[in-house]
Amino acid sequence: MGVWPRLLLLLPGASPWGCVRRSAWPKSGPASSWRPRSSGADSDALKDRRAQIMARGLPKQKPVEGVKQVIVVASGKGGVGKSTTAVNLALALGANDLSKAIGLLDVDVYGPSIPKMMNLRGNPELSESNLMRPLLNYGISCMSMGFLVEETAPVVWRGLMVMSAIEKLIRQVDWGQLDYLVIDMPPGTGDVQLSVSQNIPISGAVIVSTPQDIALMDAHKGAEMFRKVNVPVLGLIQNMSVFQCPKCKHETHIFGADGAKKLAKTLGLDVLGDIPLHLNIREASDSGQPIVFSQPQSNEAKAYLRIAAEVVKRLPPPPV
Repeated sequence: MGVWPRLLLLLPGASPWGCVRRSAWPKSGPASSWRPRSSGADSDALKDRRAQIMARGLPKQKPVEGVKQVIVVASGKGGVGKSTTAVNLALALGANDLSKAIGLLDVDVYGPSIPKMMNLRGNPELSESNLMRPLLNYGISCMSMGFLVEETAPVVWRGLMVMSAIEKLIRQVDWGQLDYLVIDMPPGTGDVQLSVSQNIPISGAVIVSTPQDIALMDAHKGAEMFRKVNVPVLGLIQNMSVFQCPKCKHETHIFGADGAKKLAKTLGLDVLGDIPLHLNIREASDSGQPIVFSQPQSNEAKAYLRIAAEVVKRLPPPPV
């Protein structure tokens, strides 16, 4: 007997044939006359049993102390500008409403980029309650694994160690009182995404993609993953949507045109906005002066500001 049938036999009422219960097997008579018993009651019982098994071991969601609403910025694929979007979205949320307190959490343990983009260095100090204090720049409270390891040091950890680190980045940080905590997710649909989604209540997820078909395939998976874990998807952001020649002003859709709009229609979602492929965005991010901060009147910054307004419109009311 293989490994999976043995494991299935350990589950009460289960059989190595998945949906066929032991009690459905014939006690006597020719095999050709046997048929699995099936009824609505049996089906409901199996569904209930599966739900119980799936629920075992899942952590109960607990709000982040002092944080009213959590927004996750995710993508199915790397290299689509997700972190740049997360940084500028956080800044745009604050710029649109100066009364709001904003935090930015980088949970990309293997490749943290927030420290460079936010021009932050140094180790977090400990508060009197032995919690890490976020580093502050441009009015945004930031926390990242990049503050705790050397910039060039690789993080060579297995999944359980990564989960433990993320738990500390969320729970052992003195965030103070925040209206919005923007979480920059790593690419993909793996352990980190599940851990964050199952541990804390998330107000909404934003999916970032280029219009390219290959990126959109993974963006589709990312949106479906959040739906499976009951996280509302606020919409899609189409990044690098168009390139305008700085000399002749001719526009070229390098990665394709309107791909995110087509995907949004398929998923029944909205496109929150388009971000152009522009040299200024890249240079501002690399210099640690995000474009929403350094060039707030530029068309590129205004695109992020409009997206932030669309995100806020779609958020549920904050808890009282």
